[in-house]
Amino acid sequence: MNTNPVVWFEIYVQDMARAQKFYESVLRVKLEKLGDPTDSTVEMMAFPMDMERPGASGALAKMSGFTSGGNSTLVYFSCADCAEEAGRVASSGGRIQRDKMAIGEYGFIVLALDTEGNMFGLHSMK
Repeated sequence: MNTNPVVWFEIYVQDMARAQKFYESVLRVKLEKLGDPTDSTVEMMAFPMDMERPGASGALAKMSGFTSGGNSTLVYFSCADCAEEAGRVASSGGRIQRDKMAIGEYGFIVLALDTEGNMFGLHSMK
């Protein structure tokens, strides 16, 4: 494998407007409607992406038959200082699962739950 192993992620949601508002508020980004190339019944709101930079992007996804929460996939969002974004989680409708903690030479993480019951991580080097 000559590339980073993760190239895309999807976070499944039940209420797209609520989930979009949560992630835009916590991460201070603007999600954009993403057309479904398969023309199925998937509604998607994409996180910002720059194809010239390393790392993966992804989208919130709403599809009949796919529930949110209780999944086994954990997405970590890169931050300058994860405590900053963590400070916006509760006021945006989510909750902190694990406060900022050191992970040795790899920096710091916070684990949180979004408005849909999905756990996600925040990562920073400070």
